[in-house]
Amino acid sequence: MTKLIFPEPIKIDYDKPTSEQIFQFLKDNIVSMKILPGQKIPENGLAEQFGISRTPVREAIAKLVDLGLVVVRPQRGTFVSKLSITKILEARFIREALEVAIITHVTIFQTPELIAECEAIIVQQEQAAKENDALSFQYLDDAFHQKLADFSHFYRISTLIQHEKAHIDRVRNLSLQELEGHYEKALKQHRIIIQHIKMGNSKQAIMTLTTHLQEILKVLDSMQKMHPEYFEDHELDPLIKQTNPIPN
Repeated sequence: MTKLIFPEPIKIDYDKPTSEQIFQFLKDNIVSMKILPGQKIPENGLAEQFGISRTPVREAIAKLVDLGLVVVRPQRGTFVSKLSITKILEARFIREALEVAIITHVTIFQTPELIAECEAIIVQQEQAAKENDALSFQYLDDAFHQKLADFSHFYRISTLIQHEKAHIDRVRNLSLQELEGHYEKALKQHRIIIQHIKMGNSKQAIMTLTTHLQEILKVLDSMQKMHPEYFEDHELDPLIKQTNPIPN
């Protein structure tokens, strides 16, 4: 039977939902590109490796399918989805529209507690950058944006952002691993965003946020050229290009 082989497979904690542990394990490995786009995920092998039934594996796979990280092909099996430039650009566009509204709201109703919590996340990011821990840095980046989104108390917005950014996560992780300067650039932008929020300057906070979210446009072309085998599409509708102008 084919198995997935991982250097450090997780140990199942039976006091916690098994499917959630398998989901997080697979998501971490997909986002960090330890499981590559197009690679097959043998459900039987995964269940055998962790000594569990196929039911929690299937539940985890279903959640990954919903995020767009995995595709199930009848009679062929389960595969990590390839990267889609179209979906990545669409996700960035949606995310920017939502987060601009969030920043506007947060700047008006901010609290010292929110600012302190965001600044604490930045400190943790700085440590992850020092350790060159791309996955932890990325999850802390997500936590920063999630903290601002949750402050709106419109929790469907948080769910929408989480769903859309799944299309972007792997390219973000690749850029941290393979391109220089991206840790410090992201940290600097987070610091500036919080500083402008603290000062009540929503216009400047939004400008920095927009620049921050458009960084994906700068690295996408490089990643496609470096790893064309990871992508399912290579040409874009001109209208999609118009809604995703590459920043200067």
